[in-house]
Amino acid sequence: MKFRTALCTISWLVAGLVLASCGSEQPGQSTSTTGTTVAGADKLTACPSTPSKPPVTNGLPDVSLPCLGNGPDIRLADLRGPLVINVWAQWCGPCRDEAPYLAKLAKSGKVRMLGIDYADPRPELAVRFATDEGLAYPHLVDQDKAIQGPLKVGGPPLTAFVDADGAVFVHRGVLTSQEQLDQLVKDKLGVTL
Repeated sequence: MKFRTALCTISWLVAGLVLASCGSEQPGQSTSTTGTTVAGADKLTACPSTPSKPPVTNGLPDVSLPCLGNGPDIRLADLRGPLVINVWAQWCGPCRDEAPYLAKLAKSGKVRMLGIDYADPRPELAVRFATDEGLAYPHLVDQDKAIQGPLKVGGPPLTAFVDADGAVFVHRGVLTSQEQLDQLVKDKLGVTL
């Protein structure tokens, strides 16, 4: 009887250990709510790792945002230029209007680019928008409007120009032409296209 009780106890312990070590996550999978969990996100440019830097007074906010595609979260305060950051959403008509100008700027390779999908309830449509418009640069997600106060975002679109020292100039509203965007890049970042 003692042997049977001991065997039963051991069986329960082994079963408990097996169940405790099992989970729904497979090796190499992430439990992130962004990235590859959104259909098509693997087609987006991956977010790079960024070295930690001290925030600057007139720079980007000390906010970390997750990548819409693959890659790590990015702390905005770590970023330095020349860099163009475009705040957009797939539901924003003017964002669609200016997308070809941003895609062309990205293809030039003269400045780094970063997109921020802002207050967007449909990440799968955001991925489709970025892919369809040829926005071949990393994109972050700001579903909770973390940048709203620091960058005074009334809504998208908004384009920020970050210089080599981390100082930021913000253009609010839609970009109306390639010439306008190229001139802003020249004036704010000193980069001629």
